[in-house]
Amino acid sequence: MPNHEGSILVVDDESAIRENLELLLSDANYKVTLAENGAEGLRKLESEYFDLVLLDVMMPDKNGLEVLKEIHLSLPETTIIMITAFGTIENAVSAIKAGAADYVTKPWDNEKLLLDIRNGIQQRKLQLENRELKKALKQRYGFSNIVGKSEKMLKIFDLVAQVAQSRSTVLIQGESGTGKELIAKAIHTNSNRSENAFVTVNSGSLPTDLLESTLFGHLKGAFTSAISSKKGLFEVADRGSIFFDEIGTISLETQAKLLRVLQEREFMRLGGIETIKVDVRIIAATNVDLKTLIEQGRFRDDLYYRLNVISVQLPPLRDRKEDVPLLIGHFIRKFCDENGKPHCQVTPEVLKILVEYDWPGNVRELENVIERAVVLSPHREITTDFIPEHLTAPSSKIKVEEVSILDGQSLFEIVDCFEKKVILQMLESVNWSQTEAAEKFAVPLSTLNSKVKRLGIDIKRKAAR
Repeated sequence: MPNHEGSILVVDDESAIRENLELLLSDANYKVTLAENGAEGLRKLESEYFDLVLLDVMMPDKNGLEVLKEIHLSLPETTIIMITAFGTIENAVSAIKAGAADYVTKPWDNEKLLLDIRNGIQQRKLQLENRELKKALKQRYGFSNIVGKSEKMLKIFDLVAQVAQSRSTVLIQGESGTGKELIAKAIHTNSNRSENAFVTVNSGSLPTDLLESTLFGHLKGAFTSAISSKKGLFEVADRGSIFFDEIGTISLETQAKLLRVLQEREFMRLGGIETIKVDVRIIAATNVDLKTLIEQGRFRDDLYYRLNVISVQLPPLRDRKEDVPLLIGHFIRKFCDENGKPHCQVTPEVLKILVEYDWPGNVRELENVIERAVVLSPHREITTDFIPEHLTAPSSKIKVEEVSILDGQSLFEIVDCFEKKVILQMLESVNWSQTEAAEKFAVPLSTLNSKVKRLGIDIKRKAAR
């Protein structure tokens, strides 16, 4: 660390002025370097860093305004204070427009000059610190609204920063609610594609024919309702990124077409014969094991290997509980600001409950709990009165009857049977409201809908009983 208050370059053609400034600034514990004209000052700036430049306006070789402009061409963030005996409004306006931080006239007031210098250096240091902090946060911590300090999350931040600049396909795996879309956005934001589109495809919520039309576009008359031609999302995302949420739900037919885009970087609109070239980075996410789907014949292995170039495995919140207090604070600030309420905090009792809870719905479930508490609580402290009952009464967990295992059943069939029983019991407990069941499971409604269809659960018939 330097043992002075800052380094200053004085550029003035009058030796008496230079000597006076050197004495004044040295006594104030600044490191001072002198230059007798603009050319010498520019040479010293090329070889050495200075916190601030004191620059005379009237000099014989180049006037100070010319030197000021040259400095800001090569070192635009340099803090410069102009000094002149000819203090006119025109010169002051010209200097400030050209990038000067301040403007003082000869003879100056020593105390005011020292104050201006101190403020200028402090502002410069704050700008540098802020820039470095933003850079560090962007590279490691500040990916959108992703919060975490656990070792597992720090490794993910490092991985995201490392792969963002590449064009490789990324597969993000993790349970529902772990923040897969946030990671996808972080990859895009930190890439050289960030100025172009980030397009999200909710794969599980669209039927096959509509999904293909949405992805690849269509020509007028390609199908009954195609009354005009329309671009697909791949064209919209050209030179940007496209994010497939729940990639495991798309049909085998669409998987084949997606594989072609990955391999050839081209596709055709529905009803068309023209090949359209695109430059799109594909990021996919799944909350199921794609290898299991491959074994079941529901996912193409060649597509899986094309997608799984870079793998990001997001841990569930129960495996990184040291991040829970950080997330609580983050969500409290977010929802207090959104609702125009003063920032509040949870009581120690609530914090203990939230840290010990296993969060089956992961970060999304925690976010919902905090939003509810912030909205409902009239106080500056969030007490257990505003925490959902199932968090404070763990004994009220759903109990699922034992699953019978029959000879010849595969593991996948057994798991499907168990999952069906869990969903049926939850639906019965909420009077067959899929929306309420999805909320209790802390999963998107589209996810629950796709599981209900896949498992053959007849909601209407069951509800009518």
